[in-house]
Amino acid sequence: MARRRLRSVRDDQGFTLIELLVVILIIGILAAIAIPSFLSQRAKAYDALAKEMARTGLEAAETYSTDHNSEYTGMSGKALHEYEPAIQTAAANNNAYLSVAEEKEGGKGYVITAVAPGPNADTFTVTRKENGEVLRTCKAVGTNKSGCPNNTW
Repeated sequence: MARRRLRSVRDDQGFTLIELLVVILIIGILAAIAIPSFLSQRAKAYDALAKEMARTGLEAAETYSTDHNSEYTGMSGKALHEYEPAIQTAAANNNAYLSVAEEKEGGKGYVITAVAPGPNADTFTVTRKENGEVLRTCKAVGTNKSGCPNNTW
């Protein structure tokens, strides 16, 4: 009976050092692939916040125009904030904000620029021309250009 116990203890050898090193190597390779993609998610979220702020500013500008005889004369960030309280006009609480909201082309067009929160502070601009053409441009400050691949969005 003592021999059976001794034999069963010898059969439970566990993992070898080589097997453990291979598993650690595989985990390291998977982490090296996954970690950079997870890190870029925060920058994408910041860009999405700024894009939404620019879109909210666009909608508020159109509402402003409706109340001012289809013109944008006198439009400002403060005026847009009065139409939509969710619009921020200064950096605060790590949120996106409108840095520029002004009339162009004699009150027949406008420019709205939203700034993303975070260290890179990418900017997203909506420009409405007198003829009704709307342009969406952006400028990526850091190395992450996922929210602004071709300087448009």
